[in-house]
Amino acid sequence: MATAGHDRPPVGESDSLVTACGRRIAVRGLRLPLAGRSIQRIALDVGQDQGGEPGVWAALTADEARGLARLLMAQAALAERSVEPGAQV
Repeated sequence: MATAGHDRPPVGESDSLVTACGRRIAVRGLRLPLAGRSIQRIALDVGQDQGGEPGVWAALTADEARGLARLLMAQAALAERSVEPGAQV
């Protein structure tokens, strides 16, 4: 999938979420064709905030995406249990 400018496909509900503060976070597959091979990444695109400040994006390997998912799940569990930050899960 292309990620620059107007080549990007529209963001849908199935590949994104909107946070309570109004930022859309999109997650997509990204394939970068190179000579003789392609690189596969997972693109994480955090859109602009409500004030119009630009967002950020990151291209993650599959292992990096799994690591991020583990960290997010651990922090979500802590938030649900109201445990102090830095506590062991």
